[in-house]
Amino acid sequence: MNPSPPALPRGAHPAPRLRVAALQMVSTPRVEENLRTAAALIREAVAQGAELLALPEYFAIMGMSDTDKVGVRESDGAGPIQDFLAASARQHGVWLIGGSLPLWTDRPDKVLNSSLVYNPQGARVARYDKIHLFGFRQGTENYDESTTIEAGRQPTAFDTPFGRVGLSICYDLRFPELYRRLGVTDLLVIPAAFTETTGRAHWEILLRARAIENQCYVLAVAQGGQHENGRQTHGNSMLVDPWGTILDRKLKGPGIVIGQLEQARLAEVRASLPALTHRVM
Repeated sequence: MNPSPPALPRGAHPAPRLRVAALQMVSTPRVEENLRTAAALIREAVAQGAELLALPEYFAIMGMSDTDKVGVRESDGAGPIQDFLAASARQHGVWLIGGSLPLWTDRPDKVLNSSLVYNPQGARVARYDKIHLFGFRQGTENYDESTTIEAGRQPTAFDTPFGRVGLSICYDLRFPELYRRLGVTDLLVIPAAFTETTGRAHWEILLRARAIENQCYVLAVAQGGQHENGRQTHGNSMLVDPWGTILDRKLKGPGIVIGQLEQARLAEVRASLPALTHRVM
């Protein structure tokens, strides 16, 4: 698991609450246009008091073909997309999770699909490379991420003053063993670009299951609408509490899901049904 600096001094108590926001988008093939949209959503969420914000998978580019993202991939630590994320976090003094963006690999025809986390000072504190690569075939719908994406290998979580935050991306949602590898987390952030077909069938039930079984909050941030490449994404970004209750939701189109995480709610759920301490495997 990727290390991150301790967020709390030894013996300190976690912050009692944290206001979070998911920034739903309908990204286009044009990076600069998507960054302008993301910047506007960030400003709107900050104006509503958000302290931790997350963007969706492929927020910077949803290309006309799967290979378009290879053409805009960035070296780790340098590039306009990463500069945008760092500057936005620093400017607004917030935690910012850049849903996913294409990073360089040794393969000239592939990228790492990576989620990067920046603290309120604009310093990067975590990176997660998507481990599970989506494959789907039904009628005329056909997706195979392995043709353009190199799979990651390392589960990743990071610390904030509120608590531990675990990272995953889209198709990872179907693999509960990944979340168990993260240990006890207070929040799972799941950027995605679920298709309308699979999202309509499985998105909500999987998100609520991950929240219930891990007794934590889930902030799911999606692409949500009709894209220029013909793909239709499911949307339904949402914030789910540790009992599986949906606190806020955005169905389709660009917009914001926002809500407050409460340490008291986590403690209440974990005390009344101490499933995390009952685990035997």
